Amino acid sequence: MPVWYRLLGQRGLLLAGLLLWARLAMATHIVGGEMDLLHQSGSTYTLTLTLYFDAINGSAGALDQSLVAGIFDKATNRQLAFVPLPLTSNTFVSYTNPACAVGTLSTRKLVYARNITLDAATYTSTTGYYAAVERCCRNLAIGNIVNPGGAAQTFYLEFPAVVRGGASFVDSTPRIFPALGDYACLNTLFYYDFGGQDPDGDSLVYDMVTPLNGHSTAANPAPAPLAAPYSAVTWTTGLGTANQIPGAPALGIDAHTGRLTVRPSRLGLFVFGVRCSEYRQGVKIGETRRDFQLYVLNCPQNNPPVATVVAGGHTYRAGRDTVRLSPNSLCFSIKYTDPDASSALTLSTQPVNFTSPAPAFTTTSSGLVRAAGQPDTLTATLCFPACTNTKGKVYLLNVIVADNGCSLPKHDTVQVAFTATVAPNTAPVLTSTLPPEPVPSTAPVVVRLPLGQPYTATFLGLDADPNPLTLTATGEGFDLAAAGMAFTAQNGTGRATGTFTWTPACGPATANATGLVVHFLLTESGVCEPLPQSRTVRFEVEQPVDSLAFRPPNVITPNGDGLNDTFALPDLPPDFCGSQFANVQIFSRWGQLVYRSPARTFAWAGAGAGGIYYYLVTYTDGRRFKGWLEVLP
Repeated sequence: MPVWYRLLGQRGLLLAGLLLWARLAMATHIVGGEMDLLHQSGSTYTLTLTLYFDAINGSAGALDQSLVAGIFDKATNRQLAFVPLPLTSNTFVSYTNPACAVGTLSTRKLVYARNITLDAATYTSTTGYYAAVERCCRNLAIGNIVNPGGAAQTFYLEFPAVVRGGASFVDSTPRIFPALGDYACLNTLFYYDFGGQDPDGDSLVYDMVTPLNGHSTAANPAPAPLAAPYSAVTWTTGLGTANQIPGAPALGIDAHTGRLTVRPSRLGLFVFGVRCSEYRQGVKIGETRRDFQLYVLNCPQNNPPVATVVAGGHTYRAGRDTVRLSPNSLCFSIKYTDPDASSALTLSTQPVNFTSPAPAFTTTSSGLVRAAGQPDTLTATLCFPACTNTKGKVYLLNVIVADNGCSLPKHDTVQVAFTATVAPNTAPVLTSTLPPEPVPSTAPVVVRLPLGQPYTATFLGLDADPNPLTLTATGEGFDLAAAGMAFTAQNGTGRATGTFTWTPACGPATANATGLVVHFLLTESGVCEPLPQSRTVRFEVEQPVDSLAFRPPNVITPNGDGLNDTFALPDLPPDFCGSQFANVQIFSRWGQLVYRSPARTFAWAGAGAGGIYYYLVTYTDGRRFKGWLEVLP
C-alpha cells in the first residue's frame, strides 16, 4: 500500500475521531427532566417534556428546537402515536438563595409541549399506556455513573386508559416537584422539597429509582421513538438505587411528602432518579419520573441560628410546656441569634395541626446579628388574632429562624404547644308580639290575615353583656317592599327594637299558595362567637270560604206570579284577587247559546219556551260551575 494512502487513511481516521469527539461534546448537556400529561377538555390533553440543560458546560448546538415523543401500549409495546414536541419556553432555574450562586452551576429549563388527542375508542387498554422521549447525552462531569458522556436519558411517564367501566376516566399525571437549582455542601445536611401536585387530587407516593438510559447514543443522540424496555444507567462501584449519592444519610426521599434529604460525604456531581406514582382509591393509575443532578461542594462553615420562645416571662421548654393564650394575653416573644458573623436572620411560622388563625409578627421578624453596632440577640413579638380559640385542643406551631448561609439556609425550630380561649358571651334575648312559636320550634309561626286588614308586630332585643345589637328582617325569595311589607329598627348597644307592618293586598302573597316567609334576626357584634337569635314567620292571606248555601236551583216557573220566576245564582263563590266572576252562559238541550251575561247579579227569565237547559259559569282563574235547569211554563 502506498505511503500516501496510509497517511491519508490515518488522517481520515484522525479527522473522523475529531468529528466524533466534537459530536460527543455537543451532545453532553443533560442535567435531567421529566414529562407530564395534563387534561384540558374532552379528549384533549397537553403532553409536556421539561428538559434541564447545563448552561455552563452544555453546547448551544445541543439545544434542540423540537423533540419527538412516542406513545405506546404497556401490554404490547405497540406504538400508537408519534408526537413532535416544539420548544415553547427557555428559562433559567433559580437558586433558593440567589446570593449563594456559583459560577460553575447554571441550569436552563427547556419546555417542549403540544396538545394531543386521546380518543376514547383507542385508549381503552386496562393495563394503560406510556410516553417516552430519548435524548443523549448526560454531563461528562457526573461522578456516580459509568461513562456519563455516553449515557442518555429516557424521559418517561405512564397514564391510564381514558375509559374505565364504560365511563370516561379523566386523569392528569402529577406535576412534580420544583426544579433544583441549588448545590449541596460536603458533610452538611441538604434538603429540598420535591413534593408534587396532582390536578385530580390523587394520592402521590415517591421513591428513588435508577435513571433510565434507553436506546439513544452519542452517535444517535435523538432517535425516533422506540418502545420499552429501556436500559438503565450503570452505577459506579459501591453505589446503587438506595445509595445514589453517598452520605450519612445517603440521598433519600420521603414517600409521602417528596422531601429529599442527604448529608453528602463525597465531593462531585451526582445524577439521581425519583419516581412519583399516583393512586386513586388505592389503585396505581400512573407515574412520572424525574432525573436530576446535585453538585456537592466544599462550603464555608455555617453554624445554625438559635431561637428561644419567651411566654409569660419564662423561657418556653418545647415538649414540656404549653402556652395558654387568653383574650388578654395573645402574644409571646422570640429571641434569636446566630454565632456566625454578619448573619441575616429571618423568622417565620408554620402551623402543624391547624390551618387558622395564623399568628403575625407585630415587631420586626428579621435582622442582622454579630455586626458592628448591632446586638447579638434580636427580639420579635408574635401575636395571635383576637378571636383565636383552640376549643379545648392543643395546637402546635413551629417557630422557625433561618439564616442566609450557603448553599441553603440553616434553621432552628421551636415547636410551641398552645391553647387559646375566648371571652364568654351570653346570648341576647329576642321577644316579640308574634304568636308563640310552635313545637318543635324549628317550624315557622303562621300568621293568617284577611285582605285589607293591617298587621303590626314589634320586636325587642336585649343583651346583658352588653354588645351592639342589630335587628333585621328579610323575605325568603322576595323583597319586603315589593310585597307591601315594611320593617324599621332602632339598633344600639345592649338594646334594639323593631316594628313590622303589613296590610295584605292582592299580589305576591295571594299568588303564592304557601304564603310569604319572613326571617327576623337579632345579631350581636364585637364578640368572637356571636349568638344570633331569630324568628321565622309565614304570612298567609285568608281565602274566602265558598258559601255552603250555594245550592243552584234546577226549576223555574216564569209565569209572573213573583215566585221562582227567574234563574239566578246569588250564592256563587265570592270574587278573590285573581279569581273573578267572568260570565254565565245558558244553552238549549241542542247546544244553542240562548243567554249570556258578564254580571254576577244576572237573572234569566227563560227563553220563552219550556224545557231542559244547561248553564256554565266561568271565573277568570279557570274555575267553572255547570249544571242543568228545567223551565216550566
